[in-house]
Amino acid sequence: MNLFRTKSIADMIRGTEQHALKKTLGSMDLVLLGIGCIIGTGIFVLTGVAAAKYAGPGIMLSFILSGLACGFAALAYAELAAMIPVAGSAYTFAYASLGEIIAFIVGWALVCEYTVGAAAVAAGWSGYAVGLFKTAGIILPKAWTAVPADGGILNVPAVLIVSFLTYLLVLGTKESAKLNKILVFIKLGCVALFLFLATPHVNPTNWDPFLPFGLGGVATGAAIVFFAYIGFDAVSTAAEECKNPNRDIPIGIVGSLVVCTVLYIAVAAVLTGVVPYSSLNNSEPVAFALRAIGMNFGSAVVALGAICGITTVLLVMMFGQTRVFLAMSRDGMIPQSLVKIHPTHGTPHVITIITGIVVCILSGLLPINIIAELCNLGTLFAFCIVSAGVWVLRKTQPNAHRPFRCPAVALTVPLAVLFCGYLISNLPPNTFIFFGIWYAIGMAVYFFYSRHHSTLAQHPTNISLDE
Repeated sequence: MNLFRTKSIADMIRGTEQHALKKTLGSMDLVLLGIGCIIGTGIFVLTGVAAAKYAGPGIMLSFILSGLACGFAALAYAELAAMIPVAGSAYTFAYASLGEIIAFIVGWALVCEYTVGAAAVAAGWSGYAVGLFKTAGIILPKAWTAVPADGGILNVPAVLIVSFLTYLLVLGTKESAKLNKILVFIKLGCVALFLFLATPHVNPTNWDPFLPFGLGGVATGAAIVFFAYIGFDAVSTAAEECKNPNRDIPIGIVGSLVVCTVLYIAVAAVLTGVVPYSSLNNSEPVAFALRAIGMNFGSAVVALGAICGITTVLLVMMFGQTRVFLAMSRDGMIPQSLVKIHPTHGTPHVITIITGIVVCILSGLLPINIIAELCNLGTLFAFCIVSAGVWVLRKTQPNAHRPFRCPAVALTVPLAVLFCGYLISNLPPNTFIFFGIWYAIGMAVYFFYSRHHSTLAQHPTNISLDE
């Protein structure tokens, strides 16, 4: 049995007909979906920390470099998502270009990325919510706001927000998109308010020296803040629910990335212009900057923006996870009994509920912060695979219909792979130990179950390349 058998694009699209999802999303919904997942606590925390420790005011250049690196991968995602408008994101793209076992590895990585990431985000949401209650004079008992490892019994706020968003995702993609839209506008409003209040207080002398850590510091800063961009790939998981995926998906991916890059650079410029960069190494640099100019209500504004930001990130991560599971179950990689579309809401409710339960357990009982950063390896690996997949399909299927074409593919693809590979090489050693264990489990699942139950194993005539 060929481990690198690929599935034809036509069969992928036909395979969605039996368990079709409702097409309710437009280009603006997708742009907001991307912004919802990209802009979380990163814009409120990571910008200041990276400036203080790595790049100084040159953090603006770091965001430009990271934005360009993500842009290369985003262009690859846009081509494949428009070409293969099916749920599953990088997993689906790998199945069409690089083969079944690579697709399974990517899907397995995405499961870790979205599930562990969602649990960590839910724990973060709980922390901000508890802090906001504390500011209002309401002290919630630690027993019900902390995990057992931190001296509590159950992190109830995390469980509650995950349960609520799971209900919304079961209710319908359109309803979830409406909530995301409202929260994104609130979050962007908080960012805009910060820029409005702080910009008049910018002192250009705080930008001198502009590169206190040299160009090496800018490069290191770029590697750090790269993770603030992770999330635009979640847009491609919604390809099957787009009214016009050929046009809307590229707009959603590229549009959300451009908006977020501009906002990141603007916040970085104002932050380092209002106060000396060396003072920004704290957990609330935006609030700190506002207090430094006499805006004492800044902490409340930041808390509101952070809670809205974290809610949208959690919503989109859970949405993405369910769509990856849906694609894998359609292909027989996991039991196909999980592919059940709600007759009224048109959503994969069984998979969504299972995902919600797992995230509730992880966020409610485990100290997720210890392993939260480990999901980054799965993301970067997926970026590399998707970028390589564009090149492979250009060679193997040169005449396939491509509504959107990645420009300068001979340059874009190598740059995306090289930059993501460089970032992978700079991850901590424990990341690779964890993923070694995770992938060992995944390979056992593939060779003992998925390889024999996949739709290509059952119907080998659907293989698009000769074995």
